[in-house]
Amino acid sequence: MSATIWVVIIIALLLAAIFIPRVGALTVYKAYRAAWEREQVEDALKHLLDRQSEGRFGSLESLSGTLGMRPNRIIRLIQKMEAQGLVVSRGSQLQLTAAGERWAIHIVRAHRLWERYLADEARMPLNQIHRLAHRREHTLSEQQLDELDAALGHPTRDPHGDLIPGRGGALPAASGVPLTRWEDGKPARIVHLEDEPALAFEQILAAGLKLGQTIHIVERTPHSLILSDGENEYRLAPAVASNISVVPLPEESPAPAGVMRLSELPFAQPAEVVRLDETVQGFTRRRFLDLGLTPGARVYPELKNFFADPRAYRVRGTLIALRKDQADLIWIRPVQNMEKS
Repeated sequence: MSATIWVVIIIALLLAAIFIPRVGALTVYKAYRAAWEREQVEDALKHLLDRQSEGRFGSLESLSGTLGMRPNRIIRLIQKMEAQGLVVSRGSQLQLTAAGERWAIHIVRAHRLWERYLADEARMPLNQIHRLAHRREHTLSEQQLDELDAALGHPTRDPHGDLIPGRGGALPAASGVPLTRWEDGKPARIVHLEDEPALAFEQILAAGLKLGQTIHIVERTPHSLILSDGENEYRLAPAVASNISVVPLPEESPAPAGVMRLSELPFAQPAEVVRLDETVQGFTRRRFLDLGLTPGARVYPELKNFFADPRAYRVRGTLIALRKDQADLIWIRPVQNMEKS
């Protein structure tokens, strides 16, 4: 076979590798390029939504700083989003349209649900979940998000304490105030741990602070805040402490009249489930739901335990065992003349 024929064969193979449908290099590059451009748009929409939730407008400069892109590329990105009906420019200010806001909330929902999955199901360390969730948030459809939401038991908060938007819903307002603005000596409950910047978040985790923890400020200096939970003390730089949000402790009797924790239900007293405690998230929440502990479900304590823990309950015809700390998370209402189910 002559050299010319070999050259023709090689050229043909190269062209096939580049242009063959679905597997050619050109097809792969186009798919990569489309995914990259979509990620840019979605990151920009998230930034504008963040600014909007703070009562501010985004700008070319704020987008450039957040996305790490040169102004000329940001201008082209803004023009693209305007053409898609996602953003409107008002002078130097950028504002989301209704369509842009819906898309941005979809991305926020995807990120927070995926973080919930990584923390509860994959059991990944909290300081590693943000980056992976950021990559995956751009790949999930609305239907896939609904399926993930259901599989996780419809959690209401992500592992950092942020509220998870529902499908088609608005972005829930952030709760709490920064710890640096909290009154010294006044007890508070941690409701949010900001994960950016990563270094500050790692210091919070290394100190051992966590969501739901009750703390108070023991001492404040220009260089540090000393916290206590009643047993341990924690020392943080003010810049790090500002990434912790707290709220006042709840009132002593938050339960409605006639409602109690399942752990307080007397033996052989029938009851119905009212709700799961708001602190129940992720795997634990899904497990409770899988066991049939949904609002309105009938519960009946059975089989006395000499040690009182765990305790057996009949739910939807099945006998289950729950420890006291688990039963504390289930709110019920005693009922009369109810047959065991």
